[in-house]
Amino acid sequence: MTDERVFRVTETPPNTLQYRFDGPEDAPVLVIGPSLGTTWHMWDRQIPELTQHWRVFRYDLPGHGGAPAHAASAVGELADRLVATLDGLGVRRFGYAGCSIGGAIGADLALRHPQRVASLALVASSARFGSADEFRRRGVIVRTNGLEPMARTAPERWFTPGFAAAQPAIVEWSVQMVRTTDPGCYIAACEALAAFDIRGELGRIGVPTLVLVGAEDQVTGPGDARTLVAGIPDARLALVPGASHLAPVEQPGAVTDLLLTHFSAAWQDTLAAIPAPSFAPRLSAPVLPVAELTAAPAQPEAETGGRADPYGPGMKIRREVLGDAHVDGVMAAADDFTGDFQELLTRYAWGEVWSREGLDRRTRSTVTLTALIASGRLEDLAAHVSAALRNGLTPAEIREVLLQTAVYCGIPAASAAFTIAQSVIHAETTPPA
Repeated sequence: MTDERVFRVTETPPNTLQYRFDGPEDAPVLVIGPSLGTTWHMWDRQIPELTQHWRVFRYDLPGHGGAPAHAASAVGELADRLVATLDGLGVRRFGYAGCSIGGAIGADLALRHPQRVASLALVASSARFGSADEFRRRGVIVRTNGLEPMARTAPERWFTPGFAAAQPAIVEWSVQMVRTTDPGCYIAACEALAAFDIRGELGRIGVPTLVLVGAEDQVTGPGDARTLVAGIPDARLALVPGASHLAPVEQPGAVTDLLLTHFSAAWQDTLAAIPAPSFAPRLSAPVLPVAELTAAPAQPEAETGGRADPYGPGMKIRREVLGDAHVDGVMAAADDFTGDFQELLTRYAWGEVWSREGLDRRTRSTVTLTALIASGRLEDLAAHVSAALRNGLTPAEIREVLLQTAVYCGIPAASAAFTIAQSVIHAETTPPA
């Protein structure tokens, strides 16, 4: 048995991930995934004990930790890159633990590649991460201001106040991790989280699952964890006292013990084609998993036959472009008189036109802004300035669009448009205090 440490930074193709191995070559493989804005070093304090029993595979998200900046805007795409990386290394079956977006990648693997995952740990993760609007606005802020606002506020999202005050070196380390992340890859990961929603699919996760969450996590807290446990048939909950979002950093001993206990028992209880570690660890901290199991929700039957109704895809695009809050408000205001019009708008404007591949969303936003100003329909301009920011236009680019309209649509229309756009851009791009 040898202890091999392999680290890959260079020559990482776009369809794979930067990775490293720690631990003996002949041990079963345990894959560990990071949180958004972190690197594989967030798991450093788990490695000494985990590598006594497993060959630990860690990876970085694109553009994180010096990894090549090949952005991926869907959790499934990140999972596919991880599978391609493992395939190239000959790793077929493995345990998986992931934090936050790393947990989302693990859940996606368990849903789409169930034969590969022997057991699963979802740390500070969720079936749906907050609201899509929240993550798309985060992308707008980064596109406009860079990563400094995210870096500055990372400690309050990741750690309890007491820990942050007592551990200034770790706080500075966390800030530097975010600062050194590629902005485009961070924005793409925000898009991935905005679109991620597996609440209706949890019942199909068929592997033993530990759902671990810091008791003081304000990002993906105990409520999110209980949703996962309620939906996954073979899941248990572990609440870690004195920990916030980055529980593996804040309470490393408790998290390590819980992972050791879960993966040793899970591998012994499955028919996995990999050996199980022959040990029975004891918890060194008074943190015990709490079982909370309920029946999985019934799954709706898929519709078959005929041309697909564009309403569903149209509503999805409408929400992605205009935001959930705007669309929810419009739909809530619809009544017997206006409801049919909203359905027509969703089905044809969004499901038929905005969904076409001939123009990207940035270009469609440019056209829409121009058309609204030219036609004097400024009542809808604010919503579409917000949409343009979500679709990737910068404030400088929006300014150029408005200047162009001043020449071709008239000074008064452009003047009014500048007033509206300036207010929206200020609201959307100003980082939280």
